[in-house]
Amino acid sequence: MSAEDHTVTFVRIERGPDGQLRVRDRIERRRCDLFADRPVTPRPVADEHFAAPVDTAVSVDVAELSYPEVVETYVRDETGAVVHGMRHFETHDLPAGEYSVELCSPIKLYLRVEGPLTIDADGNRTSLTFGRDVEVLLGARSYHERPATTITTTTDPHDVMAAVSHLGSALKTTSPERSFPTLRGHPPGIQLGDELSIPDGLDRPDSGVTIEVPPTLDAVYPVTPLAYYLAASVEPGDDPRLVADEFEYALDGPNGFESTVERVLKQVLFLDCVVRTEGYYPVELQERKMVESALPFDLSAVYDRPLAEQLREYLAVPYDTLEPHMPTWKLTSHVEPVAANLETLPFLLDDLSLIRTPDAREVTPAEAQSTAIDSFMRERTTRSFSSPPTPRLVRPEPTDSLEQAWVGPDVPVGASKVTAAAFRNRLRQEPTEGDLSLAVICNDDTMLDEHETASDVYGSRDSLPFDVTVHRDLTTDRLAEVFAADVDFLHYIGHIDDAGFRCPDGHLDATTLDDVGVDAFFLNACTSYQQGMALIDAGAVGGIVTVADVVNTGATAVGRMLTRMLNAGFPLQAALSVASDESLFGAQYLVVGDGNTEIAQSEAGSTSIMYFENRPDGGGDRETYEVSFQFYPNRLYGMGSLGTPVLEGYTDSILAGNETPTYSASGRDIRSLLDISSCPVRVDDEWRWSEELPRDWF
Repeated sequence: MSAEDHTVTFVRIERGPDGQLRVRDRIERRRCDLFADRPVTPRPVADEHFAAPVDTAVSVDVAELSYPEVVETYVRDETGAVVHGMRHFETHDLPAGEYSVELCSPIKLYLRVEGPLTIDADGNRTSLTFGRDVEVLLGARSYHERPATTITTTTDPHDVMAAVSHLGSALKTTSPERSFPTLRGHPPGIQLGDELSIPDGLDRPDSGVTIEVPPTLDAVYPVTPLAYYLAASVEPGDDPRLVADEFEYALDGPNGFESTVERVLKQVLFLDCVVRTEGYYPVELQERKMVESALPFDLSAVYDRPLAEQLREYLAVPYDTLEPHMPTWKLTSHVEPVAANLETLPFLLDDLSLIRTPDAREVTPAEAQSTAIDSFMRERTTRSFSSPPTPRLVRPEPTDSLEQAWVGPDVPVGASKVTAAAFRNRLRQEPTEGDLSLAVICNDDTMLDEHETASDVYGSRDSLPFDVTVHRDLTTDRLAEVFAADVDFLHYIGHIDDAGFRCPDGHLDATTLDDVGVDAFFLNACTSYQQGMALIDAGAVGGIVTVADVVNTGATAVGRMLTRMLNAGFPLQAALSVASDESLFGAQYLVVGDGNTEIAQSEAGSTSIMYFENRPDGGGDRETYEVSFQFYPNRLYGMGSLGTPVLEGYTDSILAGNETPTYSASGRDIRSLLDISSCPVRVDDEWRWSEELPRDWF
């Protein structure tokens, strides 16, 4: 069975328990419900009815359908042209015609209908009304991506260049729309072998772009993201440069080779996002409004030009002109330039990670913690009786990305520890039926506060039920059984020392486990790094661990915030980044494996953070607040994705990684906003959760 055929089995559309249409992605563990004006009986139809690719399709006879969230929604006519893009707090009527409606939900949804159409997007749901009973076709597509094939290369840099030159074969277009993550595709895998072997049919798009660098791995690795995004051929050359027809651009600028390469990728993707508004998705983009007047070219004219000509126009714009309006990049990966790490590159590029060669310094455990933490730890109980040996710690060079990853020996401070084994484990995941399964384990009665919080929070969303199993005081045999079980996420609260997980009858050492069924985990115990890495080696995909002793109160604070972030759909690394900002103790935690691992889907697909500060103007509803949103990119909504904040009167889309301008809102506006939002909130420099904020504050 081909990879494409295999994908079809991931998604199902069926009748839900309340008569609704239920769409399930059984590999990504995502679910979307569409509610009709009556119980539905879906009938299978051919996917050829849809212009966009879908994994499965059905038809139903209804007069109304509603989706219980407000997501990016585009309506196209029979020619494929966008006739309207919906916004929050909007109702739009369309006359009789043939329409395709695209819902950018956690599973991509497409509806086809003929007749008049009314779409209403209030603060809580998106409703489609057809005026009478009509046949509606519903198609669904998983966001799941995997390498279509694998390239074999030797360790010779010239062969590696040839392999990297074919990573762009995954691009589904070379137009500016490739700035959408869904149109980039997962690069083919790379493995080491005795000779170079490019699979038949793996053709790189003819982009007309070449990147020249010296034939060394430390020169090739940093240009792989740019080569992938531009579908560029990587060739040996004395001086790093980008060549597109007769246009040349030096890649060893004043800021250095790696920094210049990063700047080029950031600038090209950003301007692609601006220019693509002239194409299939003519949205009102905040960033376009901010930079268009400073651009020396016409957007419509550049949209239709070949990629080589676009690069000439893009790179003529001073970087400093664009930088203030660019989104914060999601991920920078520090990758040791050795052949053994080639296998990780396609997975990092799937996240459009920037690649740097490591520049780090060794730090001691004491340096990894603040003086305040050291003092606190000397006075309080920790989650260890005898700590495992502390591994060698290194602190990567700081970047301005939201997240950092480390691919190499040693243990990073402030970055995730990425391994090829975790990515291989992710590819082995199989479709699963039923609700998400979570196990919460507490093996020490003095830590019941965190145990009770986790038990209450996980699965607290009515729209996404979890099957949560709570355990206390597990023996070594029972703990091993839980690790071996098919569990989506395991949250462990207890003690870990040099012998392993402390249990009532002894210790369980994870290095003795042959096979682990747990996909993701949070080991909230002292120096749990080695045990977490052992779980990755045995089959897990990603997890959060500690690199030092953690005191109970600090661990509980981090644990509570992480629990809420993961439950809201934030990936492991994003959740830890915010939780670390919440507590001084966050520096003692890191992600191992795949930091993009998610436990639950975000209700709207994308994840966001809300900021507001009090600006007293007289009290009561006359008191105003400065409000802004940041859309935090995740695995499915990565660099180039769009978001729209739930602010009445705000109609612009913004790029993931960017923040909206600050707006003034009354106390009444804030109360309404909190009622329809579920996200972390930064209130006057303190992290809170939207559902927990007392409404009488505003």
